[in-house]
Amino acid sequence: MSGDVLKLLIVDDEAPARARLRRLLEAHADVVVVGEAAGGDEALQQVQVLRPDALLLDIQMPGCGGLDVAASLPEPAPALVFVTAFDHYALPAFDAAALDYLLKPVEPERLARALQRLRERTPRPARATAAPPAQLLIPDRGRTHVVPVAQILWLEAADNYVVVHTAERAPLMRRTLQALLQDLGDAFVRTHRGAAVAIARVASVQARERGDSVLLLHGGQQVPCSRGHRAGVLQALAKAAPAP
Repeated sequence: MSGDVLKLLIVDDEAPARARLRRLLEAHADVVVVGEAAGGDEALQQVQVLRPDALLLDIQMPGCGGLDVAASLPEPAPALVFVTAFDHYALPAFDAAALDYLLKPVEPERLARALQRLRERTPRPARATAAPPAQLLIPDRGRTHVVPVAQILWLEAADNYVVVHTAERAPLMRRTLQALLQDLGDAFVRTHRGAAVAIARVASVQARERGDSVLLLHGGQQVPCSRGHRAGVLQALAKAAPAP
């Protein structure tokens, strides 16, 4: 567990199963879903980048299955909670050092007990706090966009993706907005449930009716700001150094 937050990676080749787990996890305030993977190979790549505390891991998947993932995890390995429709994998799952084993459809109470086991497990040595990345690598249909963080204007949530807006392009990154903001640090502030802005790019804050606002960026773009996030935005602007 990283500090007071439990960082989870959901791995399942079925999108409805991933969506159900995500909905159930929303009831737990200390849980952050840092990413999702639709297969074992993708999961191993995301573990290297996202460094989750634990995986909610399906066993039976095409290609690289859950047990293959468990055998291939780097050290220090995240904790494992297997989530499967088949009870006959229980023995090999616990042989793979699984902390728990959940049967689909996952019940909220059973998931809560598994999360408590994750919270109580012997903590791993604390990792050094990573510096915010200088650039984002965003795969897109056989190519990888390299997006310098300094060029990002604002971020827009799109289900389990984030639209990364720059002056010239807006690639789609497979992350949640919450998880991406944790990586990017204090240079960005959430302006809305589904949006965040680079603080240094804000030129002005214009009030609207009912307490909402719109942020005008130096390049002319407009970003919505809800009433509930306005005070946090103004506080972040007051503390920020002026843009270079």
